[in-house]
Amino acid sequence: MSSGHPLLSPPGPSPVVHRRRSPRSLGSVGFLGRNVSFSSSDAEEGQSGYLDHEEDKEEEASGASVVATDFGFSPFVRRHPHPTDKKFCSAELHIPQQFSLAHPAKERRRMVSWGAMELHNNIHSASSFEISVSGEKFHKSGRARSKSVVFEDNLLCEENARFVYINDPWKTNDKYEFTGNEIRTSKYTLITFLPKNLFIQFHRVAYLYFLAIAALNQLPPLAVFGRTVSLFPLLFVLCVTAIKDGYEDWRRHRSDRNENNREALVLQHGEFQMKKWKKIQAGEVVKIHADESIPCDIVLLCTSDPSGLAYIETMNLDGESNLKTRYARQETVSSAFEGCSEFGLIKCEQPNRNIYEFTATMEFNGQQLPLSQSNIVLRGCQLKNTDWIIGVVVYAGQETKAMLNSAVSPCKRSKLESYMNRETMWLSIFLFIMCLVVALGSGLWLKRHKNQLDTAPYYRKHDFNKAPHKDYKYYGIPLESLISFLSSIIVFQIMIPISLYITMELVRLGQSYFMIEDRHMYDESSGSRFQCRSLNINEDLGQVRYVFSDKTGTLTENKMEFRRASIYAKNYGSSLPMVDLIKDHSVQDRGCKRKSQVPIDLELMELLHKKVTGDDRIAAHEFFLALAACNTVIPIHGAEEDIGAIEYQGESPDEQALVCAARAYGYTLFERTSGHVVIDVKGEKLRLDVIGLHEFDSVRKRMSVVIRLPNNVVKVLVKGADTSMFSILAKDHERGDQLRRETQNHLIEYSQQGLRTLVIAAKDLTVAELDQWQERYEEASTSLIDRAAKLRQTASLVECNLNLLGATGIEDKLQDGVPEAIEALREAGIKVWVLTGDKQETAISIGLSCRLLTTDMRQIIINGHSEDDCRTLLTDAKAKYVTRSMSEADESVKSENEIVNPYLAMVYGPKSSAIQKLPYQEDVMISCAPLALIIDGNSLVYILEKDLEADLFDLAIACRVVLCCRVAPLQKAGIVDLIKSRTDDMTLAIGDGANDVSMIQMADVGVGISGQEGRQAVMASDFAMGQFQFLKRLLLVHGHWNYQRVAYLVLYNFYRNAVFVLMLFWYILCTAFSTTSALTDWSSVFYSVIYTSIPTIVVGILDKDLSHRTLLKHPKLYGSGHRHEAYNMRLFWFSMIDTLWQSLALFYVPLLTYKEGAIDIWSIGSLWTIAVVIIVNIHLAMDIQRWVFVTHLAVWGSIVITYACMVVLDSIPVFPNYGTIYHLVTTARYWLTILLITVVGLLPRFLVKVMSQVFWPSDIQIAREVEKLDKKRRAYLRPKPDHDAL
Repeated sequence: MSSGHPLLSPPGPSPVVHRRRSPRSLGSVGFLGRNVSFSSSDAEEGQSGYLDHEEDKEEEASGASVVATDFGFSPFVRRHPHPTDKKFCSAELHIPQQFSLAHPAKERRRMVSWGAMELHNNIHSASSFEISVSGEKFHKSGRARSKSVVFEDNLLCEENARFVYINDPWKTNDKYEFTGNEIRTSKYTLITFLPKNLFIQFHRVAYLYFLAIAALNQLPPLAVFGRTVSLFPLLFVLCVTAIKDGYEDWRRHRSDRNENNREALVLQHGEFQMKKWKKIQAGEVVKIHADESIPCDIVLLCTSDPSGLAYIETMNLDGESNLKTRYARQETVSSAFEGCSEFGLIKCEQPNRNIYEFTATMEFNGQQLPLSQSNIVLRGCQLKNTDWIIGVVVYAGQETKAMLNSAVSPCKRSKLESYMNRETMWLSIFLFIMCLVVALGSGLWLKRHKNQLDTAPYYRKHDFNKAPHKDYKYYGIPLESLISFLSSIIVFQIMIPISLYITMELVRLGQSYFMIEDRHMYDESSGSRFQCRSLNINEDLGQVRYVFSDKTGTLTENKMEFRRASIYAKNYGSSLPMVDLIKDHSVQDRGCKRKSQVPIDLELMELLHKKVTGDDRIAAHEFFLALAACNTVIPIHGAEEDIGAIEYQGESPDEQALVCAARAYGYTLFERTSGHVVIDVKGEKLRLDVIGLHEFDSVRKRMSVVIRLPNNVVKVLVKGADTSMFSILAKDHERGDQLRRETQNHLIEYSQQGLRTLVIAAKDLTVAELDQWQERYEEASTSLIDRAAKLRQTASLVECNLNLLGATGIEDKLQDGVPEAIEALREAGIKVWVLTGDKQETAISIGLSCRLLTTDMRQIIINGHSEDDCRTLLTDAKAKYVTRSMSEADESVKSENEIVNPYLAMVYGPKSSAIQKLPYQEDVMISCAPLALIIDGNSLVYILEKDLEADLFDLAIACRVVLCCRVAPLQKAGIVDLIKSRTDDMTLAIGDGANDVSMIQMADVGVGISGQEGRQAVMASDFAMGQFQFLKRLLLVHGHWNYQRVAYLVLYNFYRNAVFVLMLFWYILCTAFSTTSALTDWSSVFYSVIYTSIPTIVVGILDKDLSHRTLLKHPKLYGSGHRHEAYNMRLFWFSMIDTLWQSLALFYVPLLTYKEGAIDIWSIGSLWTIAVVIIVNIHLAMDIQRWVFVTHLAVWGSIVITYACMVVLDSIPVFPNYGTIYHLVTTARYWLTILLITVVGLLPRFLVKVMSQVFWPSDIQIAREVEKLDKKRRAYLRPKPDHDAL
């Protein structure tokens, strides 16, 4: 369109200026036929679609655009289409354009509407094709992949298309029976809850073990415990878990019920009436008011804006808070459908999970209109800044994209829990051996006393206590031995601690609470606190070896600032110090909702104000014209039409920065409609008619807009990545080559400063070029198959032989504390790898500024363009660096043997150099000059897909730093998998955008940053925080504490149950191997559930071996997790030896003390019960490092609780142990026996602890002594009150 050319007849009314709209409920608008009041529904808790789709934040799909029209708003009137009434649209965003009915067909082909696109930090759906190649490799490792990584191929054709008849739900659903709009996120129903929940719980092998034990105990010959008592532990655990699951599912049911019973306006019998969401069907026409949620996926038909524009918020869908723009087709906006039996047909793709793509066509008024992502509004979004929209339902209920993407993150298991299974197998072997000993001993005893079985204890065949006499069943020696074996399994069942699972869950819950409440991890800028989204892997935070980090938005703030510009081979922004520029010549960035200021280069400003028309002046004018026009930013006007009151709403921080820069230099984006943009150039309004636009996609890596100037000159403005722009520049003159070389030098300079770069170019289009492009564009935009590929081919017709205008440099500042955090992590022995989509020079510069890279590092750069190139580069690098590093590592190990313990530096002060020399496994391989590997995404395509992974792995682990540039989301996951599948080291991935989801889900621990990219990474993560710097405290403090606590918890539970079982084992050996128990059934059950469980939970939550100040001051203490100092096989076996000794003390000390006296079986059982509780609690007390009131209450209170329970049980007359405790506590021998058991049992442990701490102290023990010395020193130096002055 052009204001100077008679394309439109009659001319449209004044352009529409978009203003903020206050949320309100509207009545009927003209054609609705009746007034319908509607108030916004309150936000319901629960249902929000969580996405598994991950895309690169540097190339993320936009789906938004900007529209208005030259035509006024007219009521819907049924009209017959003119046979030559033809309309054209953008297939990317499909925003219609209306043309004069009398205009010639040739001219009509020129009028192609436009949509909008994102900059290079957004991705089009075509990128799924590009990165799917690298995704094939992932099946090789055999790891489970999230289904969100690869989308299904949904090419639209007649055979698999979905037919939706507008405003005819009966015809739509009669043949195809589409799902209704009712959703269900709950797992269970009243009927399926019990079987389904039990089935899920019994996936734990330990539960099956205890179920078998309980079943064996129901058999009369094997009923060692009471039949009811034997079921108690398993039933308790199952009931607790079932109650928790049932409560969570009840909340889901409540959320589903609230969601399904919400109401929306639906067109029924010619007027809009309220209808519950769950009853809405595909094909129905719905109306949504401002601030209301979208009930299903709908294709827009019209909006309150005459141009068909609507703003939506997708926070509930993808977590992004920026408003998106969607459009109704102009054909449907200006047509009526009320009272018609058939209003049109939509042919769309089958339901799929891809929220960034929608392919469909609409048959309306005899025309076939293409539809795309910009024409559909998805369930879960909210309508903003738009009074109302009307649309037709295409997907409902479980078939909506939000519900298809509501899969939860993959379940992750703690590595310590997997080690625990190894020790559980050893305990099972011990259990089998003990049962086998009892069975063999029973058989031998029966054989030896076979002639005395009538009168022998335990096995006599006759009962002399009853009359008439009743014989006991005797099955013979073989079967009796088998019964003894099975009975022994029942007696020794707690050797496998079933309570450990519940204890670990409670401890992790408590640990999570204190992590969430840590004020040092609260982000005041965003108001976000730390989040624990997974309770299964708290202890893994203390063993992380590799950190894989995104750059943009994770290490940096993702708040873009325009800093440098290269225009017509001249560099601007560096002639004056930046401080002076900001201080003296700056423009406040009010309209961009940012606190920054845009620095102004006076030389460039003077050039723009020159009246001359030189080449440099023209290039600068077109440069800023491109910055202001070639974007998706929407200008929102305030109450007054003042340029200073304009606020810009954009989906990309890059685009906002460029628009703000253009505004600072006098090129203000004032208005945007579907057919034109208005730019205020130094006070004069310049109207640019938009003929068409090609979206950004990851193949082209650029965007272009075709505009018509007021003088009827047609131009194409293009901006994109340098790698894709220089290949399409004109090469027919020497001046162009010089411009290219100078601009490339400037781009290198910008990248070295850590700036993000874009190249700007343009050219004039001839009439022939325009006609050819429009003809191909029309064909491609209406294609049902390979539409994106055809549009890329069409774009190449105008994106060629461009004239270079210049380049931009945008700064993305580092977050606070990032350099310090990375330095601390590296000192802790953690390797930090950065995986980014930025160009190589920019990534290297950021790496230097955040101390990831240092000037003394040897940089190994792998930039291969083929498989052979990559193979050669990897082989050469391995031969040159890795071999030499190995030899130097051997020398380093030898020298380390002569170094005094490095933590003595904590005592003698920081000047000691020894503290800086402790190596960590692979870090030993690093030579004096550490290595840094820098590799680009193109090389990774060949390496990850071919047999070069092993070479890359060998080279990467020899390097201290790995920096991957220009990587796609699946390549990020591939790098994580490279380490995860080849080492046992713990991996952690941290990111802030949708492109980081695959990496976060692949790593052992996933951390999401609540940043500018939305909350999609947070929703897929295990932990979430506001800033990268909090990772330092999360790992070095909470990670260390959690690992030490849970590791000790597991070992202590093994010891606690094993000492009890071994005590019973010694007793059975002395009672003719008869599996007779001296303890009551309830004492055996309560031992691990009540008597000794509370102290372990409290200690697991509250105990601290070191203060947070010490852990942050000395990051190398984190290495204890890498070396598995708190949990390893050596500690397990030492614990088992200690257990063996304590069990012998528990059994034989009472035998010695009561050797000359008389004591019955229930009295000795009562003594053993209290003695074992006391000894295990004092054992625990010896290892507690931090005593608080709650700890004292739990440890000593558990002994009191044990006595109280014994008093209650011994007070029940029907129990055989009735009155036992009352007799025992009155004798001195009872108390002396308990004292002797405690001293004899724990004395060896006490001596070993003292010897090890004195002669072989660990790093943690030394650090703890330093803490005590510092505390005493501070107390000594603290000024004392002057008593004389009082």
